[in-house]
Amino acid sequence: MKQILAEVRPNSKIEKLEEIGSGVYKIHVRAPARENLANEAVIKLLSKHLKVAKSLISIKAGKTSKTKIIIIGG
Repeated sequence: MKQILAEVRPNSKIEKLEEIGSGVYKIHVRAPARENLANEAVIKLLSKHLKVAKSLISIKAGKTSKTKIIIIGG
């Protein structure tokens, strides 16, 4: 199980994921920060980047914040 810290920027023009430190990411998603759309986009982008199933990624803290703690793995 791995834990990462992510700073999320919703409503971005492009989707990208930057690793700015060990286990610290800045994530830009197109989805707006409402109705859990941005969180779902973050999980999808991380899943693609880390090559793990979306079901193995969950947001532990910060569901309504731009700073999130994300758990990857069982």
